[in-house]
Order: sequence, then structure tokens, then C-alpha cells
Amino acid sequence: MLDSLRRTFELHGFSPLETRAVEKLETLAKKGETSKEVYALSRIHDVKSDSSDAQLGLHFDLTVPFARFVVENSGHLVFPFKRYQIQKVWRGERPQEGRFREFVQADIDVVGQDTLPFHYEVDLPLVMAEALDSLDIGQTIIQVNNRKVCEGFYEGLQIADVAGTLRAVDKLDKIGEEGVARILVDDGGLSAQQAEAALDLARISGEDAKDVLEQVRALGVSTELLEVGLSELGDLLTEAQATRPGAIRAVLKIARGLDYYTGSVYETLLVGHEDLGSIGGGGRYDSLATVGKRSFPGVGISIGVTRLLSRLLASAEVGRPVATVVLVAVASESERHASNEIAAQLRARGIAADVAPTAAKFGKQIRHADRLGIPFVWFPGDNQVKDIRSGEQVEADPRTWQAPDKDLYPVARWRQGDMPS
Repeated sequence: MLDSLRRTFELHGFSPLETRAVEKLETLAKKGETSKEVYALSRIHDVKSDSSDAQLGLHFDLTVPFARFVVENSGHLVFPFKRYQIQKVWRGERPQEGRFREFVQADIDVVGQDTLPFHYEVDLPLVMAEALDSLDIGQTIIQVNNRKVCEGFYEGLQIADVAGTLRAVDKLDKIGEEGVARILVDDGGLSAQQAEAALDLARISGEDAKDVLEQVRALGVSTELLEVGLSELGDLLTEAQATRPGAIRAVLKIARGLDYYTGSVYETLLVGHEDLGSIGGGGRYDSLATVGKRSFPGVGISIGVTRLLSRLLASAEVGRPVATVVLVAVASESERHASNEIAAQLRARGIAADVAPTAAKFGKQIRHADRLGIPFVWFPGDNQVKDIRSGEQVEADPRTWQAPDKDLYPVARWRQGDMPS
């Protein structure tokens, strides 16, 4: 899975980056609400210390560390800077299906210096859609919105707490419309009419740009910021329909509860497994990375690899637990070198090969391969290779023999009853 993601990201010009696991707490706190989930970190000696060295935490996403990296290395980077990052992150939440305290995330971001063209907000979800398609896990849909649409609409309704309204709307899938309306009225100070109008906007969805924009304008609210957001959202949908039909859908309840997003926002669902929730998200940010008067606006999107993989492994048939294609048998310990030579020749041609652990009877060596799901056993004396699934055995040369493509890598496939639609 990771290799497939890397290949797609690199095809689109993204360079790999790895940042440290530990950041200053003040850096991690820039992301707003999620900072409540940060694991604080200190040496045992410093537990009771107030020194700055003790104010550290494990990163809970990859965007904030990336922003810090850009600021520290801006003099050495060529902008726009495109990077992908696949690393573990840590988040202090209750473990449950699809949610973990430690998990792997895969991010792509583009960051500019002072300015960043809007077209990157279109490009990134399309790249991620292509990357997800390469995994052969079924259909995924990237849901998109634009914070300018929401903020401009709320301003037109004369809602004072725009950020609080966004955070409340972002809880729609968790607590429903009644719960969100209650928060908007009781905690946000909105009138019942303002709350209902905000929910009307959140109910709009679709893949056709013209239809979505008409639905928003039919609500009767008009501001300059709203029109800018609608124009950008329309451009994204139009390009998506032309490039990857069905991969991207406008869903105006998508708000992303993080404070720093300023434009397009994204959330990704695995069709047929919506109960898993979002498997990734992201958006445009303009002020996360700044140095004096210089800013480094960016846009990024990520997927939770561990969340996605956990559902796949729970609902799929796994081809075999090892990557090995061929087990080279050992006739006797004195002849192990010959088996090692055959394995080396196979590996040099990209065929994963292992050598039997002991020079047991061939039947026992075959059973060892079978337990690991290794499809082929190679007998070095007369260079015979056996497909232990079918029993077919042929003479072969390790310098030219090729395994069928379907056997080169272990794969996971959805069980028939769990196939996503």
C-alpha cells in the first residue's frame, strides 16, 4: 500500500520528507481544537520542571511539523515546494475501530512563498483520488467544500461567531441536525432562523458545479466572500468532472473543525464503508507558517493509512503473510551455498526468494512453504520449480524463470460479501 502511494505521489512531482516525532507544545498548539489530544513528552527528571525543554509533545499530524520545517528551511527550498510524508503520528483519543493512539498517515502538501495559485487546491484532491484508485480497495469519494462559502454565508446571516459555527456544523455526522442546532442556539448565540439557514447550506451536495452553485444562491444570501468561495468551488468541481468523474463531490456540511483552514477543505470516504468515517482530509491554509512579514501558504490532503488498512484486513482475504515468492530447498547443509546462489539470482531479478531454514526432508520443506503461503519451491539439484498449489513441477533456470504477475506480491482482496459498491 505504501509503495503504491509513493509511486503516485512521485509521478506528480512530490518529494519525500520525514520530520522529527517530537515538537514544542507551542508549535503543536497552532492547530486549534486538536491540540487537546497531544501527548506531552518530558524526561522523567523534568516531570516537575517548568523549563522549556520539558514543554514537548508527540506530533498528532504531519501538517504542523511540515509548516515548522518550511519556516526553518525556507532559504534552501524552491517554491512552490511539493512534498509527501508517510509517518507515524500519535493522538490521545479512545481507541476503537478505525481510531488509534498510534497510526500511520500519508500526506501530500504544496506550499508557496507569499502566494500560492488556486489551481493547487484543485490538483491535490485529484492526485489523492488517483493514489487511492491505485490501491484497488474499491470506490472512494473525496468530499469537498470551501471555507469561504461557509464564512461568507454566515457573514451574510450576521452571525458573529463564524469559527464556532463552523466547528458546530462539522459535528453533523456525529450528533445530527438537532444536536448541531442546539449548540448553535444555546452555545453560539444564533437565532433559530440563523441556525436553520446554516443547516440549509450544510444540506447541499452534488457533483455538478452549476447545480451546486444554484442551490446555494437560491438560499438568498449574498456577500463578496461567498461569491469568491462559490467561484473556487465551481472551478474545482468542473475540473474534477472533466478529469476524474465520480471521484469528487461537493458536500457543504464539510467544514473541518481545525482553525487554520482558509479555502478548500476535503474529507474522504470509502464507499460501502461509510461507518468507518473519514479516512482522510485536508485543505488550504494561508497563515500556519509565517516569518515576520513573509508567509508560506499551502494546501494539503492526507489519508489515515492505518484506519484504511484496518478495515481492509478485517474485511478481506489476504493472499499470503510473507512477500516471498520462492522457497529454495536445501538438499544438505553442505550444499546450502548452492541454494543461496539460486536465491541471489532470483532476487537480482526482483523475485522475492528465501532459503529453507533446515535441510529437512523435502516434504517438510514444502510444508514450511505452504504454512507461509509461499507459492513455489525450488529444488536446486536438477533446477526444478514446483507450484505447490497445483502440484505442477517444471525444469527452470534461475536466470530467466519468471513467476506469474499475480504471484509477485501478496495482495488483499475484499471478501465477496464485503465488496464495497
